[in-house]
Amino acid sequence: MIDIDAITDRAEEQRRRFDAAGQGHLFRFWSELAPEHRIALLGQLEAIDLDEVRRLHEALPKRALAREGVAAEEACIDIANVAPASYVPHGFADTARYRAVGEDLLRSGKVAAFVVAGGQGTRLGWRGPKGTYPATVIAGKPLFRVFAEEILAAERKYGVTIPWYVMTSPLNDADTRAFFRDNNWFGLKDRDVFLFPQGTMPSIDAHGKLLLEEKHIVAVNPDGHGGALRALRASGAVEDMQARGIEQLSYFQVDNPLVRVVDPVFLGLHATHAESSGEMSSKMVAKRDAGEKVGVFCNVGGRTRVLEYSDLPAAIAEATDANRKLRFCAGSIAIHILSVAFIDRLTARHGSADDAFGLPFHRANKKVPHVDLTSGTKVDPKEPNAIKFEAFIFDALALCAESLVVETSRVEEFAPIKNATGDDSPASSHQLQSDRAGAWLESAGVTVPRRPDGHVDAKIEISPLTALEPSDLKKVALPKAIARGAEVVI
Repeated sequence: MIDIDAITDRAEEQRRRFDAAGQGHLFRFWSELAPEHRIALLGQLEAIDLDEVRRLHEALPKRALAREGVAAEEACIDIANVAPASYVPHGFADTARYRAVGEDLLRSGKVAAFVVAGGQGTRLGWRGPKGTYPATVIAGKPLFRVFAEEILAAERKYGVTIPWYVMTSPLNDADTRAFFRDNNWFGLKDRDVFLFPQGTMPSIDAHGKLLLEEKHIVAVNPDGHGGALRALRASGAVEDMQARGIEQLSYFQVDNPLVRVVDPVFLGLHATHAESSGEMSSKMVAKRDAGEKVGVFCNVGGRTRVLEYSDLPAAIAEATDANRKLRFCAGSIAIHILSVAFIDRLTARHGSADDAFGLPFHRANKKVPHVDLTSGTKVDPKEPNAIKFEAFIFDALALCAESLVVETSRVEEFAPIKNATGDDSPASSHQLQSDRAGAWLESAGVTVPRRPDGHVDAKIEISPLTALEPSDLKKVALPKAIARGAEVVI
């Protein structure tokens, strides 16, 4: 039964708060709302940090809304002082020492996995969370199953439980939870899979006014992958890690089926390399060309930063060295390790009056459907009419004492599925998955057919439960050769 008096008291308190902030228009349709819609609106209003909204609006450049997209952060970065980031090259010597450190961290139960999985499969023509998309070459395993099998295989290999933290979005949280339940948690223990939704930020117009998506719903947007840190704190995940004795968190995004969910060599480098503070480390691949749409690791004022491709002037993005290789070649692939102590430091006091969230928010000019306050009708704008705010996980790099960048091979660890066709599509990902599987089999002495362009001329899928890396194939019965055009699951 709905307590009308309680709703009235809450409403009056929020009305006073929002009136004082110049946002009282959000109550414009209050008298029309059914009780359940009033409760829904109050729940949103009570969660909005009006001081944060005001600070973000006041920090914006005083200019009209530009084209749709994320605005460059020129005021924050002096392009003239940007240099290429240093990195540990792929195939570096002494991997055995760092592997031993990482394996010790794993066996000691100090490592957890963290996937950012708030996206939908809309761009792929897929209805549902992107993590449910069938991603593998032959079996069509969904992305969530691929990652779960990697975790399960690593648990068996190292004799330990590896907790898995999964950040959903308000849009796909219920569907994601149902998918995990329906698939019996992919063989993992449900108590070791921690699902929680991403936070949101309210959208504002050019005058700093909050918008209504519906008469009882404030227009909001996900707060970016950098909001993952806030969500870890708000959900209780940080406290859960601390209670479990977790020290390192392996971060990755949901669209990359080739990711090494827990990589012992990377863990060892992060924890003990001379140029690492042990707070946050990152993986990179060499950019295909100057125009590839990935962020680039740079050195800015002695700190590692990732600059978005759209923020780099062409003269810098296209600059080459004496060997005609790109100077700014270190492409970010959204694979990081963060220490739990570092996450705790960035988020522990968020919400108190004297300390805001550690990461900056970036603005994005967007078309946001909203309710017209005069007529009450829905407006679907043709041009950008609103500003969304989002945080980027890589901005945490600048807050580290020292951060390490490690190069990896694209064919080994980066085959994202983002677009329906072309680059970073299911087709390109499947080819890279087959290329990696073929290279692993060749290392084990199997003859694998290749086309003139060097790509594997077969469809090959190796389950993580069979092998997490090439050396694991030593214990597996393998064919002597793969036929051209064959479909092989191992």
